[in-house]
Amino acid sequence: MVKGSNVALSTLSDSVDSVIVSLGWTSPTGEGDADVSVLLLGGQGKVRSDADFYFYNNPVAADGSVQLLGKAPTGEGSEDRIVFDLTAVPPDVERVVVAASRYEGARFGELDELRVTLADGTGDGLLRFAIDDAGSVSAFIFGELYRRGEEWKFRAVGQGYDNGLAGLATDFGVDIEDDACGTDEHPDDEAEVTAGQGAVTEERPCSPVEPASPPVESAEQVPSASLAAVPAPRRSEEDAGPKKAAARPRTAKKKVTLPKVVKKSLAENDSWREARLFPVSALKSDRDRETRATSVLLSVMAQVPEFGRRLTAAFSAPAGRMETFTEVSLPHGDSPRRPDGIIRVERAGKLWTALVETKTNGNALKPEQVQAYADIAARRGYEAVITLSNDVALEGSPLVDIKIDGRRKHKVALWHLSWAEVAHQAQMLLRHEGVGNAAHAWLLQELLHYLQHENSGCHGFQNMGAAWVPVRRGIDDETLCLGDPRLLEVVESWERLIRQVCLGLGGELGHKVLPVRRAKRGADPEARRADMADRLCTEGKLHAELRIEGTPGVLAITADLRTGKLRTSFDLPAPEQGYPLTWAKRLIRRLAEAPADLHVETLVEGETGGPRGTLERLRPEPGDMLPKNNAQITGFRLSLFKGMGNSRGNTESGFIRSVDEAVHRFHGSVVASLDRSASRPVSSAERASAT
Repeated sequence: MVKGSNVALSTLSDSVDSVIVSLGWTSPTGEGDADVSVLLLGGQGKVRSDADFYFYNNPVAADGSVQLLGKAPTGEGSEDRIVFDLTAVPPDVERVVVAASRYEGARFGELDELRVTLADGTGDGLLRFAIDDAGSVSAFIFGELYRRGEEWKFRAVGQGYDNGLAGLATDFGVDIEDDACGTDEHPDDEAEVTAGQGAVTEERPCSPVEPASPPVESAEQVPSASLAAVPAPRRSEEDAGPKKAAARPRTAKKKVTLPKVVKKSLAENDSWREARLFPVSALKSDRDRETRATSVLLSVMAQVPEFGRRLTAAFSAPAGRMETFTEVSLPHGDSPRRPDGIIRVERAGKLWTALVETKTNGNALKPEQVQAYADIAARRGYEAVITLSNDVALEGSPLVDIKIDGRRKHKVALWHLSWAEVAHQAQMLLRHEGVGNAAHAWLLQELLHYLQHENSGCHGFQNMGAAWVPVRRGIDDETLCLGDPRLLEVVESWERLIRQVCLGLGGELGHKVLPVRRAKRGADPEARRADMADRLCTEGKLHAELRIEGTPGVLAITADLRTGKLRTSFDLPAPEQGYPLTWAKRLIRRLAEAPADLHVETLVEGETGGPRGTLERLRPEPGDMLPKNNAQITGFRLSLFKGMGNSRGNTESGFIRSVDEAVHRFHGSVVASLDRSASRPVSSAERASAT
């Protein structure tokens, strides 16, 4: 599409009751990012109330019409995805504006390949609008959905705003409260959680009135002391008493912190095992694990609406009453088929149905099995087939190839979900964002315990594949040739591993962690992986970069297959003011809690490397970090090194575990140490010593 053009969605697809709008961009530095927002406008071109403004502090509409899914990695960088259930949009809403904003002085002109795409309910892309002239603006309207009679149309807008998200929202009638007091929220120091349980965050808003939250289905509260830290269930309107004035939206980002105090267990010793809702000890075969895992997941999805909706919204399912089923027999030729599960959502008399095929441990999905379920779904008018396994899907590299009968009018969407993504979403809800019901929190905790148990078979990606050992040997022997298909297999496995590491770290931190894509304009995923395979052949290295939301810079990890070493590193830019010796002293002070074997390298303009040494050696002599020729310092690189696992799997000595441990150790001991020192006030004595 071109700027100003419009198109009716019904002319593009028959499945447009629900659509997915994705905003994307790439960053030359890997650090550039933006936040999406949505505004529902009435007939006067203004929001009907502040509740019609959806952004990072208000991501879900109570009626299910809007849900911000957050960021996801793509072959071209990253995308922010939004699901719209157009059948649920209130009739007095005439336009739906889709925008994004940047912060801390950043501008959209600094990003490359700005684009908006729209896909129908089956996931098929319908349109794309690329933006080449964003300019020096901090907020930007990408496009809008609007009504024309009984149908919806999309318009490519491409309009910028100089005054950020608050200015954009204000222009559309939102009353913004933009004070600073809400940016730092602390939990009650006396909050307690049972040992071994994940905490549910309890945020303390600056305003005495809590922001509006989407309602959740009521459930009987569990009277258990172990759930004391879980927020009380949201009260119904009848019990809420006199209504208070709605709080104004706040664009300052919330900070959530876990309770610190843990309640002591009543067990006499560590051999006492806590009773669990979903036992795993009786699982003897892969079939048992698949059946149990499917039943556990689908039952929790049905009983915890916010969790079920969180998983199915990405598959264009409507927001409504959900029921789940297992081991259902469906006719298929001479013999019936039994999919592992069925998800069914009802809204306004309409049904959305998905068949579920599950695999655990290292078992791969079978194309003929998935094809049969796709055929059954097409004949019965079902909307989707969802595959669930420990594997991670990549753009341009599907896990299974199925044939779609183009003669059928009804289209079936094929979606994939990894067990690592399931665990990540449960962690985000339970440990960081909070759920509105004590029983829901307990169910999510039991689900997480089940998924993380060694006997569940749901541990995520855990095998680098059959090509891993031959490629490592070929690199050692220097017998690999460019174009060897085994190199590409290893690169794809590496990308899957990095995706899983991002999910695990993001679930622990409560922030989005995404792989950085420094994609060249027009580069597709296959071309990027082919280039990585060539570099693996010539250099013997696998490299990736991670961007952690809220952290400046990127965390880089390199696996050197020739030396058997893993390197995790982080670059800090030099301050804009001050003296180099002062910079060095301050950096050493900020790294007071970092490990002694941390390598510190000074980055010098125009040179490949500057002075370097371990933190243990540099602590008494920070001046050793300064270049002898007074060259211009551009920054400092912090690195940790670790031995690389030998085996291809996830065992104690495995490569996958060594990568995961290296990233977690570096973040916990180095990046987090920098964050803690940055938030700590500097005393007058420290200021004096730095000069």
